[in-house]
Amino acid sequence: MKPKRYHPLLVALHWLMVPLIMLALIMGGNVLVDIPNSDPAKIDALRGHMLFGLSILALMLVRLVTRLTTSHPAPARTGKTLADRLSQPAHWLLYAFVLIMALSGVATSMMSGLGEIVFFGSSAPLPATFEGLAPRAVHGLVAKGLMLLIVVHVLAALYHQFVVKDRLLSRMWFGQR
Repeated sequence: MKPKRYHPLLVALHWLMVPLIMLALIMGGNVLVDIPNSDPAKIDALRGHMLFGLSILALMLVRLVTRLTTSHPAPARTGKTLADRLSQPAHWLLYAFVLIMALSGVATSMMSGLGEIVFFGSSAPLPATFEGLAPRAVHGLVAKGLMLLIVVHVLAALYHQFVVKDRLLSRMWFGQR
């Protein structure tokens, strides 16, 4: 018999990752873009952004392994064929976008020497721009896609909870499975 709720570790990881992902997206899209690379304050901002990103990557890998190795509820149904068919791929797409975001951030750091500067005190200056790096372009593009997926995810959850009234949100909360 399928459980009614997700594994407690998946629930904890989900709710731990929500603020981390939101903060990383806000820092990347609203804070880092406004600080010139020549400003020494950029290093501290990058350090925070990169620590969030590395934490998200580690948590996402644990989440993926947990998702693949534990039992989980049957897919939620709305009675609308298209929505029901898209729900599972949409969840896997969220996982993929989070992983691609984190990995493209790591690749940008490696290609630009950011890790040495931000974490190990290298006296090298930040690159004048990161725009010429392919992983940076992926990072920016996937960020926009991830934000869209998050909005769709939240709206779908609210639709289930308040229109379909199937108590969907209880599946991603703590309690007896």
